[in-house]
Amino acid sequence: MFEQVKHNLETIAGVEVFPILSLLIFFIFFVCLGIWVFSYGKEKIEEMSQIPLDEN
Repeated sequence: MFEQVKHNLETIAGVEVFPILSLLIFFIFFVCLGIWVFSYGKEKIEEMSQIPLDEN
């Protein structure tokens, strides 16, 4: 079964771009997510951590 899939993928022109593109999208997404998490304000995190304890 793998040989059939491999043969089909070999016949598609430009198929080698898709794994590289997928890796780049994955990497860029998690780098941006990391930057967003580490740049988030400490005051806002503290405020949100108190939400479950609020009486209102």
